[in-house]
Amino acid sequence: MFASDQNLNEDGLSTTSQRVLAMRDAVLMEWEQEVRKSVLGARRIGQPVLINTMPIFFDNLAEALSPGHPRKNATSNNDIAGAHGNERARMTAYEPEHIVQEYQLLRDAFSHVADVEGVELTRPQWRIVNDSIDSAVRTSIREFTSMHDTFRIRMAASLSHDMRNPLSVIVGAAQLLDLGHHETRSPAMVKKIIENGKRLGDMIDDMLDALSIQRGEPLPLALVEFDMLALAREVSSNLEPEQGAACSVDGVSVVGHWCQNSMRRALENLVQNGFKYGDGQGIHVQVEESHGRVIVSVRNEGNPIPMEQRGHIFQYLWRDVGSEGKKGWGIGLPFVQNVAESHGGSVAVDSAPETGTTFLIDIPVDCRPFVASAPKPSCEISGE
Repeated sequence: MFASDQNLNEDGLSTTSQRVLAMRDAVLMEWEQEVRKSVLGARRIGQPVLINTMPIFFDNLAEALSPGHPRKNATSNNDIAGAHGNERARMTAYEPEHIVQEYQLLRDAFSHVADVEGVELTRPQWRIVNDSIDSAVRTSIREFTSMHDTFRIRMAASLSHDMRNPLSVIVGAAQLLDLGHHETRSPAMVKKIIENGKRLGDMIDDMLDALSIQRGEPLPLALVEFDMLALAREVSSNLEPEQGAACSVDGVSVVGHWCQNSMRRALENLVQNGFKYGDGQGIHVQVEESHGRVIVSVRNEGNPIPMEQRGHIFQYLWRDVGSEGKKGWGIGLPFVQNVAESHGGSVAVDSAPETGTTFLIDIPVDCRPFVASAPKPSCEISGE
């Protein structure tokens, strides 16, 4: 299963839900064919980008069709539909009506495949299907229309935050030099001033370049081939605390082309957040592959993210002031979002008391066709 709560056990689902899950590939295949045929510009979109978060949305819908499941419809407790709209804004030439058309075609494909395979839904179950799609349309369009306006603010806030460190070093070193010349200390202080001055200049150049682009520019990535499962295991072993909660890693080996340094740092942020907010119950990392995309999820069993905060956790410098002394999300989660988006994909969150909190990175296995070719080998992008 690819549901956003990463519940990989189908045994707790109803017979109808399991039959709907079995329809997934047939529905998505028919949907993709109809989208390419009917939606303007869709023919030129690569398959991993076109399919984006639809497998996750579909499995969420299957869960919602099980009586008693905490998911009331496919969009409850998660922002998968928002990730769909965000990715459409970044990766396609879509207009809002094209998103509406996509979901209408998904409804048609679902109905047609259900008829062909003899999957009968009751009137309340069809209401769940329709409510899920209608809610997804609203959420996707809302995220689609807001994406362009937020990019400049996010980039400026991130770089302004990062500029504080080198500026503090420069000011501190200059103050020490002002106290008087010291033959052993002065050369080291001068070196710090020069190094951090250059670093600050590079940040300003990056900010000016980014702010000059109307729709936003992906982060520079140095793409190499590696195994995402191996990277997840490496991050887990390096960050697992000496005492208390543990981090388990499961899934399949997925070899693709990504920026290894930025993906490592994105996973580190998610794993560290998992330990931080997991209330000592451990976290689980899962790596799966679906329709040319890799889905990396990090789940903790701690208290869920309050509903009123879910719209803010990917905002730069937003602080969760009500988390019992915890410092909040800082810029770590926005960094994860930037990494996923720069790889031609998305990041999403699913959080509920019954299922815990799961962050999902959903990106193409081979992102080379979707990434601007201006790599910086070090992938030095701030996310600490």
